[in-house]
Amino acid sequence: MKEKKIWICGVGGVGGYFGGLIAHSISLMKEKTHEVFFLARGEHLKVIQEKGLELHTSDGKVLICKPSMASDDINNFPTPDLCIVCVKSYDLDALIKKIKDIIIPLMNGIDIYERIRANLERAIVLPTCVYVGTYRKKPGVVIQSGNPGFFECGPDPLYPNFKPTDFLTFFNQIEIGAHWTQNPEPAIWKKYLLVASFALVTAHTGQTLGSVINSNSIKILREIMSEIVSIAKKKGIDLPDKIIDETIEFCKDYSDVKTSYQRDVENGKKNEGELFGGTIIKLGKKFGIPTPMTEKIYKVSD
Repeated sequence: MKEKKIWICGVGGVGGYFGGLIAHSISLMKEKTHEVFFLARGEHLKVIQEKGLELHTSDGKVLICKPSMASDDINNFPTPDLCIVCVKSYDLDALIKKIKDIIIPLMNGIDIYERIRANLERAIVLPTCVYVGTYRKKPGVVIQSGNPGFFECGPDPLYPNFKPTDFLTFFNQIEIGAHWTQNPEPAIWKKYLLVASFALVTAHTGQTLGSVINSNSIKILREIMSEIVSIAKKKGIDLPDKIIDETIEFCKDYSDVKTSYQRDVENGKKNEGELFGGTIIKLGKKFGIPTPMTEKIYKVSD
């Protein structure tokens, strides 16, 4: 991309990882043609403003990532060419009304596109799913574990002729995995299958992903996954026959990871339970799919 201004809205685990890599890569460029802006708040914001974001990657690197500006008010930022949204689902509505450009939502959920579209008159919104194991250790510090993060995205149904070459080239240049697919829905459901099921079970048991896989908790996990797959099939989403086994196998690379939802529940914080348990139960009722295990686990974990 040429002379682009990039917003990172939400610099917790996911936003801190991708935003941090972008900010650090821009700082190493000979020609400072790009600018990146972090939307953060509280003590996390103060540390970033004073010292930059400290990003620990799984390959042992510690990167000090300094944005062009960090603020808790996007009105302080110039108009963006690209906005990467990484806020929690419960903060989405208030934020999205102020954005009118290209949006890449690096968020969990099977209805994020619809939630964003409900509050937008114009903007290109690319349906996206993201894979990365991260968390905010303390204000100003983000930890990444497992394989390098990447995301998959596809065309906005309202703007099918949009060409992604420009920003895909940019991500490729700074070695961030950004993969384009003409039909992102299966990928979004695959990711939701992973994150929703593990979120609910880890919050219920207090286990890491690896501990769930290697204990009797995997029986609960498989039941919730089966409920999600049944809903997807009823909705006409084409998922592989062995998607449950493939998802569990994939998560073995993130064995020591705790889910974000699990951490929020453990710390008594506001959480995204509605996005996981609530959505599964709601869609189950809509399509006539029983969801007994999700209902049991969600009531305990929420």
